[in-house]
Amino acid sequence: MTTVTAEIPADWPTTEGRARAVQDELRARVVLDEPGPPPGTGRVTGVDVAYDDERDVVAAAAVVLDARTLAVVAEATAVGRISFPYVPGLLAFREIPTVLAALEALPCPPGLVVCDGYGLAHPRRFGLASHLGVLTGLPTIGVAKNPFTFTYDAPDTPRGSTSPLLAGAEEVGRAVRTRDAVKPVFVSVGHRVGLGNACAHALALTPAHRLPETTRRADALCRAALRDAA
Repeated sequence: MTTVTAEIPADWPTTEGRARAVQDELRARVVLDEPGPPPGTGRVTGVDVAYDDERDVVAAAAVVLDARTLAVVAEATAVGRISFPYVPGLLAFREIPTVLAALEALPCPPGLVVCDGYGLAHPRRFGLASHLGVLTGLPTIGVAKNPFTFTYDAPDTPRGSTSPLLAGAEEVGRAVRTRDAVKPVFVSVGHRVGLGNACAHALALTPAHRLPETTRRADALCRAALRDAA
């Protein structure tokens, strides 16, 4: 496995105002009219991030799985300094430089990228999955543990049941039941993937647990990288 050092780009935003301006600029480039790769084909990559604010260290992991078997194909981690203060709605600016470094360190194309977070299900309709997708050109989705600020009716009890995740009357994602009678996950489109297909990917990646295998493996790997960071 490769571990690299992530650098913060010289032009990276340092203020809330500049970060929101970047979101506004990049949001216009999100592609919403592509279906994305079919579940169970090619590769699918999970990315996740862990922080140690006291040490000013962030670690990111990218784990590539075979989409059919969910076997690990490749792994990479990156470690760097935290690139932005904690501001709700702007978390991507804390994570993206290190996530990009981990993705770039992979020995193979990542295919679909699954983020532990949000895409369009974001107050400014531009969460980490959308931001990462626009910067890389890769198809991306967000699979989150909670609904952020949005509302939903509980899906039916069986695995595979869904319900709209709503901002008022706007559907920004879906609550997806990945285990019978277990709290759903919250799926949203990032870039170059349709919502129905994003939900199908979430189900294909959860054969035994509530969270996708991509997220579970990337979470464990980035936490290990953070512990090992000097």
